[in-house]
Amino acid sequence: MSTAWTARYALRTKGITSSAIRELLKVTQRPEMISFGGGLPAPDVFPVKRFEEACHKVLTEQAALALQYGESEGYAPLRELIANNLARYGIKAKVENVLITSGSQQALDLIGKLFINRGDRVLLEAPTYLGALQAFNVYGADYVPVPIDDDGLRTDLMEEPLRSGPKFMYVLPNFQNPAGTTLSEIRRHELVLLADRFGIPIIEDDPYGQLRYEGEHLPPLVVLDRENLRRDDGYSIGNVIYLSTFSKTLAPGLRLGWIVAPPEVISKLTQLKQGADLHTSTFTQFVAYEVARDGFLDQHVKLIRRVYRERRDVMLEALKEFFPAEVTWTHPQGGLFLWVTLPEGLDMQAIFKSAIEQNVAFVPGDSFYANDGREGSRHMRLNFSNATPERIREGIRRLAAAVKRHLTGTTYRLKLPLEV
Repeated sequence: MSTAWTARYALRTKGITSSAIRELLKVTQRPEMISFGGGLPAPDVFPVKRFEEACHKVLTEQAALALQYGESEGYAPLRELIANNLARYGIKAKVENVLITSGSQQALDLIGKLFINRGDRVLLEAPTYLGALQAFNVYGADYVPVPIDDDGLRTDLMEEPLRSGPKFMYVLPNFQNPAGTTLSEIRRHELVLLADRFGIPIIEDDPYGQLRYEGEHLPPLVVLDRENLRRDDGYSIGNVIYLSTFSKTLAPGLRLGWIVAPPEVISKLTQLKQGADLHTSTFTQFVAYEVARDGFLDQHVKLIRRVYRERRDVMLEALKEFFPAEVTWTHPQGGLFLWVTLPEGLDMQAIFKSAIEQNVAFVPGDSFYANDGREGSRHMRLNFSNATPERIREGIRRLAAAVKRHLTGTTYRLKLPLEV
């Protein structure tokens, strides 16, 4: 391999590796493979007909605008639709508080670009979203991990980490990726008060918030920040930046996310975005607006909730039926994932290899830890949104056999069905 180019790579590229999940997707393209690996929405809930109608309408009525360069901040009607939808959750945002990004991954990259100098500390959950680690690693972040439990981030363990002076906290309060846990309401209040006390802002990443299958909606951190600290003028000031996306409610192929922040922060993020891509696809924004408008998005989300709740329930029942008693898992109230914990001493990579041999895939837990992947060696992340109930049940049966093989040293022979 020639080093003519590699010797010229910037220092910030050292240590950057490919996403384990993106690499796994290459393996799982085989039709016989049942994958619980990627966080993929179900293709059968994509509103294809609505997209067809929206594309036709945009191209026949607004082609001159939709196929042209657009504003860096994003298509104003789409930003207004987002702001109006957020208001139902108590988030007081105006159009000038919303920046459209090319997926929430670009939002994370822009956050890193704006705030992180090499060596800056970022406080985050352990485990946390792999994509955030990839985005922040580029800018040389150091990490201050805080453990989670079934009620989310352990706020009782945060004082010492906060005293280390992190630049910001990165938190996924709802149906966290990878663990599927939800930050309890009392801990939300505690977290906001701690953030104010130590002067540490919060990045609230909420891609799954609308996908709740049981329990009551909990107030976003950005709302509690305003209410608890009497910040009554909406988003002109505040200690929380809010991120979300259309990837889980419309389609990930749109690559449409957004950042909600005070106007001065949006202005600086917009300048950084101009250097990255000028603006997010104009045509895609026009189409997404036509698809989501007139209450369609609200109705469509209800369909997604029904489909995903059934699949979650099937996975939970299959885990209970097929997995050995030594294994435990989370019970997510929403979202796309659950988190499996195995007994100590097992070789997760060996289990992963056995699972692939049985044509079932998952993501080993070490990918989701910032500093020491060994913390994740007992864990696996399972996605339940993408596979049909029949394939979920069969995939869990195969996965259970792979786990039992390593628990007991005995090879469990599988008789696979002709079709799954």
